Amino acid sequence: MRARDPLALLAALSGGLAVIAGAFGAHGAHGVAAEWLKTGSHYQLVHAVAALVAAGRPLGRGAGWCFVGGGALFAGTLYAMALGGPLWFGAITPLGGLAMIVGWGMLAVGAWRRG
Repeated sequence: MRARDPLALLAALSGGLAVIAGAFGAHGAHGVAAEWLKTGSHYQLVHAVAALVAAGRPLGRGAGWCFVGGGALFAGTLYAMALGGPLWFGAITPLGGLAMIVGWGMLAVGAWRRG
């Protein structure tokens, strides 16, 4: 029996949460809250899939963790604000974006080194 892969597990759960948030943004929220939910779900879903794909590439596991963690931080702060959390969470949101950018940079370095 193979050991569980926490990165794959969290990426899969992240993808599922993104779909839920996107559906709520499309059908249950209004105004800026709906936009925050849609934006958060989009970025979270893209980076959940990217984490699953990246896991088998050079520097991919590190990139995958950046994608999952950054996606959670980016989307999570938007979700919290959409559900009534304090607006200062918006100051934290870019840190999640930065983590996702670092993940893409790690994949680029891995691809360059393989080249």
